[in-house]
Amino acid sequence: MHGRYGEDGYIQAILESEKVKYTHSGVLSSSLAIDKELSKKIFIKNKILTPKFLKYSFKNSHKKKKIIEILKRKLGFPLVIKPLNEGSSVNVFICNKKNVYKNIKRLQEYGEILFEKYIPGREIQVAILSGKILGAIELKPKRKFYDYQAKYNPGAKTEHLIPINISKRQYNEVTKIAQKAHRLLKCRGVTRSDFRFFEDKFYLLETNTQPGMTSLSLVPEIAKFNNITFKNLIKKILKDASINK
Repeated sequence: MHGRYGEDGYIQAILESEKVKYTHSGVLSSSLAIDKELSKKIFIKNKILTPKFLKYSFKNSHKKKKIIEILKRKLGFPLVIKPLNEGSSVNVFICNKKNVYKNIKRLQEYGEILFEKYIPGREIQVAILSGKILGAIELKPKRKFYDYQAKYNPGAKTEHLIPINISKRQYNEVTKIAQKAHRLLKCRGVTRSDFRFFEDKFYLLETNTQPGMTSLSLVPEIAKFNNITFKNLIKKILKDASINK
């Protein structure tokens, strides 16, 4: 289950109250990880590099010119806008000065959104299973970035590169950061942390507590590369099914 109500602690709270065992992270971890602002604050406090950001509330009725001025001064263009608590890259846009205001208005229903400095570079994602490093994969989307279509539509033809062409030192660095984020957020089961790699620096974008398990998904692919079949991956995830998380 992805996004709001599936990945944000909502369904987890219902399962806890009904004493139904469930997989992956608990209520607090799920709600922290999906909240882009809170998780970034935790990352920054613990010296994990993440793109600069600003939270914006639609209660602040700034005029178009004023918003663009603030964004240009504090983040620069291009930049990324996204909901505070969505999954699967739903309603995430890379914007320039000309189209940013139009895209901001498209997200008005959320009440609050996040502006994030755009980091170019390579897309690298790391899977953690039960606190241990499972592995990493690089993505080369044919689209602007690894968006919803790139994730779920085979026609998008996103390239999946494993093993990644980085040094051993770099591989150890990015996997350790993902493991640290998993631990800081007190996650359980599987997580997948999304990074941008630019000028020899890894920027953690977010940690997902309910990574996809489809034929195009990354965690099963990383597991397969490490000689863990899909069936055995499911078994490992199910072993951790519990309540009181």
